[in-house]
Amino acid sequence: MTVACLESLTFGLGHLVRAADRLGERLLLLTRDPGYYAYELDRLPAGALDVVVTDTFDVDRVEALLRSTPGLRGLISSTDTWTLAGAALAERLALPGLDPAVLRLTRDKAAVRDRLYEAGLTRARAVESPARDREARGPLLKEAGLPLVLKDTAGTGSQNVWLVRDEAELDAALAEASGRDLKGRLFAEPYFGGPVYSAETLTWAGRTRLLGVSSRLMSPEPHFREEITAFPVAFPDPRRISLEHWLDRVLAALGYSDRFAHVEFVLTTDGPEVVEVNPRIGGALVGEGLCRALGVNVYEAMIEAALGRRPGLMDADLPGGPAVAFVLGYPAAPGVFTGVTGLDRLAGLPGRPAWYPVKRTGELIEHLGDSRGYAGIVYAEAETAELATHRAVAAAGALRVRTEPVGREAPGG
Repeated sequence: MTVACLESLTFGLGHLVRAADRLGERLLLLTRDPGYYAYELDRLPAGALDVVVTDTFDVDRVEALLRSTPGLRGLISSTDTWTLAGAALAERLALPGLDPAVLRLTRDKAAVRDRLYEAGLTRARAVESPARDREARGPLLKEAGLPLVLKDTAGTGSQNVWLVRDEAELDAALAEASGRDLKGRLFAEPYFGGPVYSAETLTWAGRTRLLGVSSRLMSPEPHFREEITAFPVAFPDPRRISLEHWLDRVLAALGYSDRFAHVEFVLTTDGPEVVEVNPRIGGALVGEGLCRALGVNVYEAMIEAALGRRPGLMDADLPGGPAVAFVLGYPAAPGVFTGVTGLDRLAGLPGRPAWYPVKRTGELIEHLGDSRGYAGIVYAEAETAELATHRAVAAAGALRVRTEPVGREAPGG
C-alpha cells in the first residue's frame, strides 16, 4: 500500500519514511528536483522509498501518475507552494483530505483575517486596495492606521512583507510592491507589537491538541527575518490552557477539522493575535524538534491523517525529551554560496550541535531580508528551551556562512 508525497519540506523525510514503514505503508515522493532533499535522501538506506521525478506543478500529469500507482491510499502535501495542488489531487482521486475550500481560505491571509474578525478573534479586518501605488495611500491610512503591515495574501517565508511606521515608509513600500510579482494580492493590517510565537497543533474531528509552542526570534525592525526558534516554550499552565482554547476557536472558525497546523501569532498586551495559519507541520527544523522534544515520531500522525484515520498522537501520553533550538545561518553579504567554516568546532561544544545544510555550493543567495537567504541551520538541545537557545547561539557563533560576489571565481573553481 502506498502513501504519496507531493514534494515535501526540506527536512523530515526520514521521519516520514520510518513512520510509513511502521504503519505498513510504502512512501512515494513526487518531486521536480530530488537534489532538494539530498540531506535526507543521503541518510536513508537504498530503496527506503520510491522517488519519481516529474513536473509537480502540472496537476493533470501528477493525477495520471497517481492513478497508475498500485495501492495508492493517501496523499500528503505539506508545503505552502503545493497546498492547493495537493487539495485538488486529493479531491480528484477521492483520497482523504481537508475540504479544498478550507485550504484555499488558509492560503489567503486577508480572508483569514476577515474570517477571524467576524468570529471576534482579532481586533481588525484586512484592508485591500485595487491600487498598488500611491493611490492606495489614503484608504490604507484611514482604515488600517499606523503602524501597519503590508503583505502578500499568498506570501511565504516572510517574502513581500513591509513594516510601515510612517507615511514616508508607506510611500516607499507601495512603490516597491508595485514592482513585485506577488503570489496573491496586496493588503494591509495593523502591526501587532509583541513577541512572535508559533503554535504546533494537531486537529482531528474538529478538536485541537496543542503539542507545544515555538519561540520565533526575529531580526530587528523593519524586516521580519526569522533567526532563532526554540521548542517548547515554558508557558505557565493557565496561559497554556488559555492558548489551547483560543487556538481551538481560531481553527474552528476557519473550518479546519483535521491534520497538523502551524499557527504564527503575536502575544500582545491585549492577548494573542494571529499572524498566519499554515495548514501543515512547521518548516525548517520544527518537525525534527517536535520528534525529539516530545519523544515520539510525530510524522506517524501525518501518515494516519492521510489515510483518513484518527492519529494516535491525539491521545498519546508523550514521554518527552530534550528541549531544542535552532539558528538560521545567513551570510554577511549576498553572493554565490561557497561553504561554511567552523563546522569542525561543533563537536567540542555543548548541546550536541549539528549543521543542517539547505543551500548547495554554487547557489546564488540574493535576498538577506527574509528566509530565502539562509544557507543552513544550527541545531542544539538542552534541558529547557532557554538553555537550548543559548547553546544554539553559541554554536552558530562558531560558524561563518561564506559567499563570493557574483562574477568572482569561487575557491577551487
